[in-house]
Amino acid sequence: FALLAYASAIEPLRAANRLSGRDLYRWSHVSIDGRPAPASNGVSIQADYGLEEGRFDYVVVCAGGNPAAFQHGPTFSWLRQLARRGVRLGGVSGGPYVLARANVLSGYRFTIHWEHAPAFLEDYPELDLRRSLYEIDRDRLTCSGGTAPLDMMHAVIAREHGSELALAVSEWFLQTHVREGAGPQRMPLRERLGISHGPLLRVVGRMEQSLENPVGREELARTAGVSLRQLERLFRLHLGRSLGEHYLGLRLDRARDLLRQTTLSVLEIALACGFASASHFSRAYRQRFGHAPRTERTPSADPVWR
Repeated sequence: FALLAYASAIEPLRAANRLSGRDLYRWSHVSIDGRPAPASNGVSIQADYGLEEGRFDYVVVCAGGNPAAFQHGPTFSWLRQLARRGVRLGGVSGGPYVLARANVLSGYRFTIHWEHAPAFLEDYPELDLRRSLYEIDRDRLTCSGGTAPLDMMHAVIAREHGSELALAVSEWFLQTHVREGAGPQRMPLRERLGISHGPLLRVVGRMEQSLENPVGREELARTAGVSLRQLERLFRLHLGRSLGEHYLGLRLDRARDLLRQTTLSVLEIALACGFASASHFSRAYRQRFGHAPRTERTPSADPVWR
């Protein structure tokens, strides 16, 4: 799990206690085996309980790495038991993936970190995934991770103990702006790409939204309101590559994420990223990354719990 996402979720509760002068919140840590849980940067959090221990009002799953690879029946069973008992369940960063695996998100709206969203949609196209910072839907609260838990916990504290305390907590952490849950997870394209050309940004935005069914070059030129030749010049001038190279790069980057985070076949991933055949996809992938798609699936050193 990411230490920043964990700290962003737990520290507002500590601050609420400190600023209110009361023990409004208490928290414990649960790992699947009761042993310390290492963060992705190597820092370990001491577990207070293993599964099936402790009594809770909320249980929040904080997960990172590749949550799509997490397969641990006792964890999923425990989460379902908690849901049946009316415990409020949450997920931070990749945590909603674990909740979905446990089948406790059906009928709820929720969010997940943008990095995990493409793989998640392939696994659970029927669920109500939103591309928001956080979602609070009845007894489910989910958050995209990073610093977004600060904003989600602001909403939780405001709902439970009033907006005055919630604002004091946000100021404690130097939040000059508390973001709404429906806010975007990623920087605007203008900032991500470092360009300000409006027509070009419209085209790139449309590309990013159309990876499975790529839009034709002439249609992209119409989106920009310029000729195809002018659009090609704009890509060379502002991005240093051709229109086709940029679009292909977006599709191959998505394919790499799906290879690493799903069990879809190479052909299924090729089709999901707009390639007509597995052979065409494999050639393009090898040219871009220097190895075949299947090598992305070599066993890693990270444990997968069974």
